[in-house]
Amino acid sequence: MRFCGFLLFFLASIPAIFAQEVRHATIMVDGTATIAETDDNFICATIDWWPHDKCNYDQCPWGYSSVINMDLSRPLLAKAIQAFRHLRIRIGGSLQDQVVYDVGNLKSPCYPFRKMQDGLFGFSKGCLHMRRWDELNLLFSRTGAVLTFSLNALYGRHQIRKGVWGGAWDSSNAHAFMNYTVTKGHKIDSWEFGNELSGSGVGASVSAELYGRDVINLKKIINDLYKNSDIKPSLVAPGGFFDKQWYAKFLQLSGSGIVNIMTHHIYNLGPGNDPHLVSKILDPNHLSKISETFSILAQTIQQNGPWSSAWVGESGGAYNSGGRHVSNTFVNSFWYVDQLGMASKYNTKVYCRQSLVGGNYGLLNTSTLVPNPDYYSALLWHRLMGKGVLSVGSSDASPHLRAYAHCSKGRPGITLLLINLSNQTDFVISLQNSMTMKLNVHRESSFVRGLKRSVSWIGKQASDGELTREEYHLTPKNGYLQSETVVLNGIPLEITREGDIPRLEPVHNNVKSPIYVSPRSIAFIVFPNFDAPSCAYSS
Repeated sequence: MRFCGFLLFFLASIPAIFAQEVRHATIMVDGTATIAETDDNFICATIDWWPHDKCNYDQCPWGYSSVINMDLSRPLLAKAIQAFRHLRIRIGGSLQDQVVYDVGNLKSPCYPFRKMQDGLFGFSKGCLHMRRWDELNLLFSRTGAVLTFSLNALYGRHQIRKGVWGGAWDSSNAHAFMNYTVTKGHKIDSWEFGNELSGSGVGASVSAELYGRDVINLKKIINDLYKNSDIKPSLVAPGGFFDKQWYAKFLQLSGSGIVNIMTHHIYNLGPGNDPHLVSKILDPNHLSKISETFSILAQTIQQNGPWSSAWVGESGGAYNSGGRHVSNTFVNSFWYVDQLGMASKYNTKVYCRQSLVGGNYGLLNTSTLVPNPDYYSALLWHRLMGKGVLSVGSSDASPHLRAYAHCSKGRPGITLLLINLSNQTDFVISLQNSMTMKLNVHRESSFVRGLKRSVSWIGKQASDGELTREEYHLTPKNGYLQSETVVLNGIPLEITREGDIPRLEPVHNNVKSPIYVSPRSIAFIVFPNFDAPSCAYSS
């Protein structure tokens, strides 16, 4: 019966197979030297402060997903974090500069965020209780999370004109909070200062001169509080949108060795209610525009603060909570994995996705915590793509085929990421090692080619002695790009009956056989025998 079912499936697929355009391409990977390097914990997700009544475009998609009100006891939340073993989590967001910490000599009452017409972003100040902070750290400790916490950079300041804040930062509340954190033994990998206050700011801005003085003060606090620690947390700033002049001046004024990491935010798809979100995501020209920001930021750091490195501290694609029925669906993965690949090429060490939970762009569904498609894209990247970034070239001129390569994570060889943005072209890929070898692909008849494309995911473990590669092909369920279910090698990824994250199993194919990348699909291909000397020093 299974054979008959497959035969019917294949016969039904034949018209579609021959209706597709087939293009051959050679991908060339240089394994002699890495062109950039990421951190071990490159994949990062944010937890925001937005309350349940944060609304945009006649919808309120945040639910109870914030730092303050998320239910931390739900098993799926812990399992989703644990699947990464060490997932970097950044606590921060628009309201963080209005957060006060209920510790020390806090003079104001400790109230939650409330809607307030003349408040920043329409909300009053909010408060983090230390009991809640302890609960959060218990979750992070149990799940192996690596934590970046973003501090309130407006505390003590005042608005001098619309959107512009002045006065010195009052570090007393942050100092008391950080001291409590150290005393309790809570592990913080890095402290970030402020959110979207750079340049013209979003809602509020602070000059580079003030910011520079403030981070010098914060660095002294970190050095003092962690003077007896073997490892000191990094200092991260400014957590805003890149402004070349502001960033350069900030690095010059803060000086050598103060800021360890320069963070910038990206929302290059525009507002969440843009009716053209899907077409933007599938447009290679639109995706490539942001490369200029990565390039200029890298130059700015090299020229003004080479002691620091670049992170994407927050990126959700579409701003104002993301795009409904877009940011939480398969189609968004084209934007997401392309961003991960592009950012890596420019020495971006960490890429923080907005958000882990909350809004339309959460990696997990806001109400059920069931993973959205981008969760699995992130998990595959985290497990397969190592730190070393390799140079990639292609013989195909189509902008719809995008390729990135890294040293494989924790094992020999390389991992190739292939993104097919075309809606009608099957790409048949051969891989060439620019140093030593070429994996030749013989030309096949169109019928055999169509047959192999249909059955290639029903692969078997190779026999002993045969050189194989691992393939992970991601497609949307039923071919619907805005499906909330992603299919891996023909199998829908769903939570198991036991409530666990499903296993992500590859198919194995002979290393000399062609790689078939279907229209509107994403593939991670692992070549364990690829000769890449530079990967001996990078995992």
